[in-house]
Amino acid sequence: MDATDRAILRLLQEDGRLSNIELAERVRLTPSPCLRRVRNLEETGVITGYRAVVDAGAVGRGFQVLAFVELEGQDAETVTAFESAVMQVEDVIECLRMFGRPDYVLRVAVTDMEAYSRLCLEKLGRLPGLDKLTSQIAMKALKPGGSLPL
Repeated sequence: MDATDRAILRLLQEDGRLSNIELAERVRLTPSPCLRRVRNLEETGVITGYRAVVDAGAVGRGFQVLAFVELEGQDAETVTAFESAVMQVEDVIECLRMFGRPDYVLRVAVTDMEAYSRLCLEKLGRLPGLDKLTSQIAMKALKPGGSLPL
């Protein structure tokens, strides 16, 4: 990966809807080589997808919670069962497996405190292997879903 590839990635992280012509102009390439580079970045897995950034509040998911999960055990069966189950909980919009405690950090987006309480009782509290669940409510997202420094 050279400086031009990194420039392409920086620009696409800022605006994934850039046309190939505009992207090529900004990185000082003609459209064909620029498109080849973008396709190569996609095919090699450097670019893993494109998506719209949605305002959580505008779609009724403005109540953001970080949930810290500790498992009863660290054996493969427990970990696999937990990870499979948490992937099915649509209100969990991010799940990070951690070194040390907690074992996982979940980012949850729901409508309000009542919805989060219900989610804890009906789904999160029933996840396989769960030993402890603690939560912190986010006051404000200062740097949501930031771009990777290139």
